[in-house]
Amino acid sequence: MNPKRALPLMLGWLLLALLVLATPAQAQQASGSSEPPAYSTLADLLENQETRQELIDQLRGMAGDVAESAPGEAASAAPSLPRQLAELTSRVASDIGSQLEAIASAIGGMFASDLESTFDMGVFISAAVNLGLVILATFVLFIVVRRLARPLFTGISQWSLNGRGLTPILRLIICVALAAVVDVLIVSLAYLGGNLIATFAIGQTGELSTQASLFLNAFLVIELLKAGVRMLFASRYDGLRLLPISSEEAAYWNRWIARLIGLVGYGLMVVVPLVTAYLSPAVGKGLGTLIMVGAFLYAVVVVLKNRKRLRDAFNAKAHQTTMAASRVSLQLFARTWHLFALAYFTMVLVLTLTRPEDALPFVLFATLKTIGAVVVGLLLSSFLTQTIGRRIRLSDDLRRKLPLLEPRLNSYVPNALRVIRTVIVVLIIMVVLNAWGAFDLAAWYASEVGRNLVGKLVSVATILAIALMVWLALASLIEHKLNPDTGGGMPSARAQTLLSLFRNALAIALVTMTAMIVLAEIGINIGPLIAGAGVLGLAIGFGAQKLVQDIITGIFIQVENAMNTGDVVTVGGITGTAEKLNIRSVGIRDLSGTYHLVPFSSVDTVSNYMRGFGNHVGEYGIAYRENIDAAIEQLQLAFEDLKASDEHGRKLLAPLDVAGVIALADSSVNIRVIIKTTPGDQWAVGRAYNRLVKLRFDEAGIEIPFPHTTLYFGQDKAGSAPPANLRVMQQDFTIDGSPAGQPKFDGGATDDRFIPDRKGANSASKRINPRHEQVDPENRKPSGGDVDEP
Repeated sequence: MNPKRALPLMLGWLLLALLVLATPAQAQQASGSSEPPAYSTLADLLENQETRQELIDQLRGMAGDVAESAPGEAASAAPSLPRQLAELTSRVASDIGSQLEAIASAIGGMFASDLESTFDMGVFISAAVNLGLVILATFVLFIVVRRLARPLFTGISQWSLNGRGLTPILRLIICVALAAVVDVLIVSLAYLGGNLIATFAIGQTGELSTQASLFLNAFLVIELLKAGVRMLFASRYDGLRLLPISSEEAAYWNRWIARLIGLVGYGLMVVVPLVTAYLSPAVGKGLGTLIMVGAFLYAVVVVLKNRKRLRDAFNAKAHQTTMAASRVSLQLFARTWHLFALAYFTMVLVLTLTRPEDALPFVLFATLKTIGAVVVGLLLSSFLTQTIGRRIRLSDDLRRKLPLLEPRLNSYVPNALRVIRTVIVVLIIMVVLNAWGAFDLAAWYASEVGRNLVGKLVSVATILAIALMVWLALASLIEHKLNPDTGGGMPSARAQTLLSLFRNALAIALVTMTAMIVLAEIGINIGPLIAGAGVLGLAIGFGAQKLVQDIITGIFIQVENAMNTGDVVTVGGITGTAEKLNIRSVGIRDLSGTYHLVPFSSVDTVSNYMRGFGNHVGEYGIAYRENIDAAIEQLQLAFEDLKASDEHGRKLLAPLDVAGVIALADSSVNIRVIIKTTPGDQWAVGRAYNRLVKLRFDEAGIEIPFPHTTLYFGQDKAGSAPPANLRVMQQDFTIDGSPAGQPKFDGGATDDRFIPDRKGANSASKRINPRHEQVDPENRKPSGGDVDEP
C-alpha cells in the first residue's frame, strides 16, 4: 500500500487509540490540576473595548449552543466514541487555527504600531548577544570536557568487552553505569561552568539573567536525556551500548533521537519563553504549536522510512529465539511496531496541544518509565540467558559421580527460564500500563485480589522449586549408589533393580503430592478429590483383579529376589535376558532378539540361570570300539586346556566332575562331565570346552560316532548268507576322495565286520549310510538299474 494513501487512515486509527489511552491520563491530570485562573489575562481582555465585546459575543453563542444541546444531552448523557473523536479533532484544529490567526494578528499589530514604543531593539540585541555567548561558552566547555574524558570511556568500553571474572551482561551493566555517571558529571560540570560564566563574565556581574537561566536549565535537562539515550545507543563505544545492535544502527538512532530531543527541548524551554516575553504570548504559544507539529511530522517521516528495515530486523530476531511465545510476539510486533510509534507521537502531539501546561511532563516521565521497564526486562532476560540459559557444565568430578545430573539440569532449566521470561513480560506490561495511567499497579497490589494472586503465585513457585530440588537430590543420591565408580563399588543386580523401582515410585509419589499441595494452595478443596480417588481405586481394584495380581506377585518376586535386571531367566515359558523390570511386569529379550513383556500374573515359576553358579553339563559319545578310560583322559586334558585359557580360566569354580558312562546308545557310548562356572558364563564355557574336546579326540584318534544303519540279508541253516544285490551309481563326489564320476557302491561301505551267528558261523554283513536306496527284500532288485553280484 502507498504510504501517502495509507497515512490518513493510520492517523484516524491512531487518534481513536489515542482517545482511549489519553482519557485516564487527562482525567488524572484534570483532577490534580489546581492552578489559579489567569486574572491578569481576564483583566486585559475586559479593559480593551474590542476584546470585551468579542468575549460577550462568544459567551452568548456558547449559551445558545448549550440551550440547543440540552435535550440531546438529556437523552444521551455520555456522547459516543466517534463523537468524542470528532470533537477532539475539531477542537485541536480550531486551536491550531486560532493560534495561527493570533500569531498573524500579533505580528501585524507589531509592525502596524510604533516598534520603538513596544520593542526596545537595543535591549533585545544586548540580551541576544549575552545569551549567545553563554550558549557558546557552555557548549565549548561541554565538548572540551567530553574530549578529555574520551580515554576514560574507551578504557571502560574495553573492560566491558574483554574483561574477566564476571558474566558479559554484568560487565556491560557495570560499565554502562560507570559511563553514565561520568556522562552526568560532564554535563554537570558544563552546566556549572555555564552558570559561572553567565554570572561573572557575561552581562551584569553577580547576576544570572533570565535568558541564560532558561538556556542552562534546558541544557541540563536535554543533555541528561541525551546521556540516557547514549546508554542505549552508544555509537562510538561498543562496550557501552545496552541494546544489541550494530554501531551504524546505533549512530543512526542516536542522531535521530538527539535531534528530536534538541528540537522539542530547546524550542519549548528556551525559544518559546523568550518569544513570549519579548514579542507576545500568542506568538509564543503559536510557535510552540508549530514546534510540536514539526517534531511530529519529522518523527512520522522517520518511522515510515524505517518501517520495512526494522520489520526485517525483528523477524530475524524472532527466527533466532527458541521460545514459541517470544517468536510469535516478535513477529507480531515486527508488523505493527510503526503503528505503536505513530500512536505514541500522535498522543504526545494531542496532549501537548490540548493541555500544554501539564501534558509534556506527564508524557516525559511516562516515556522514561516505559523505556526503563523495557530495558530492565531485556537486561534481566539477557542475564538469565548468560547464566543459566546456556548449557550447564558441571565439574569433571561431579559429572563422574553423577553422570545423569548434567543432562537432567539442562532439560529442566530451559523450561524454568521460559516461565521466568513470561513473568518478566507480564511485569513489563503492567509497569508500562501503570506509567501511562491505564492501570494502577500500586492500588491493584494493595487490593485483596492483587495480594492473594501474588501470594498464591509465589507459594506455587516455591512449592514447585522445593519439589524439584527434592527430586534432584534423591535422584542424584540413587544415581550415586548405582554408579560403580563412586558408590560402594559395582552394585548387585538386586540393588540395581530395587533402586530403579524406588526411583520410579519416588517420582510418582512426588508428582502426586506436589499436585495435591499446589491445588490446595490455589484454593481448590482436595478433600473430594481424595475421596473420589479412593472410590475410584476401590472400583478399579474390583474391576482390574489381574492388575492387582500383577502388582502383588511383582512385590513378592522383588522381596524374594527371584530375578533382577540383566538375569537370564525362564518366565512364563520364555527364556531370555530380563531387560526391564517393574512392579507389574518383566521385559524379556530372547536369543532371537524378540522383546517379550510378561505380566507377573502369568508367572508360575521363575527359572533363574544367574544365581550363585552355573553348570555346563556335557555328554560326549565315543564309538564302541574306543577305550573309555582313554576318552576320559582326553576329556581331562581338554579341561586343563580350558583352565589355562586367559579368557575362560577365571570363570571355572571347581575341577572337572566326570559323572562317568551314562548310556550305551545305539551307536555310541555316552560319557557325562560337569563344569562348575561363575553364573551366566556356563554357555560360553561350554562352547569353548566342546571345541577343545573335539580337538583332543581328533588328536588321539577317538571316533565321535554318528548314527549307523546295519542291513541284515538273512542266512540259511548252513550259515551261508545269500548274495546281496547292489546298484552302482555315478557320484559327483566320493567319500574317499576318488575322482568324480568313478563307479562306486552307493554311499560306500564304511567298514566290514563279521558278526557271529547263533551257531558260531560267521556271516558277512554290510554297514552302510542310512541314505542308501532301500533294496526290495522280495526280489532283491532295486527300482531301476542293473543288478550286479557281490
